[in-house]
Amino acid sequence: MTENTMMRAAVLHGPNLNRLGKRRPDKYGHATLADIERDIDDTAARLGIAAEHFQSNHEGALIDWLHERQDGLDLIVVNPAGLTPYGYSLLDALNDTGLPIGVVHISPFGAVDGRTRQDIFAASATVYASGMGWRGYSHALEALSTKIKEI
Repeated sequence: MTENTMMRAAVLHGPNLNRLGKRRPDKYGHATLADIERDIDDTAARLGIAAEHFQSNHEGALIDWLHERQDGLDLIVVNPAGLTPYGYSLLDALNDTGLPIGVVHISPFGAVDGRTRQDIFAASATVYASGMGWRGYSHALEALSTKIKEI
């Protein structure tokens, strides 16, 4: 990326995130995915980043989308959602990009339904935002942008 080139970010939303605002609002809040994407776009514009969003309930679709775009990206923000404990194919695809990755969880990951689950994405995260609500996406984007500019 040159000084005059706008950074490009992929924002991946995993399974069931298309139901935000309707799905368990007591836990995930009332913001819809469209609300979250607008907030991310506002943050991205302020930071000079072009953000492109994709949501799917299917791991393969997330991987295919990423493969089609990864060579033109500078960073990735991902909420693996239900894929968090076992989405190894998505994790491999993310790691294969060699790009900085921000992992986001709207609610505190360790407190999911009182069950102990492993976050296989945590070790690959350049930035990790868990339990910050839907604004965690923009915090992750800003933190990644800062880290990239420091390099």
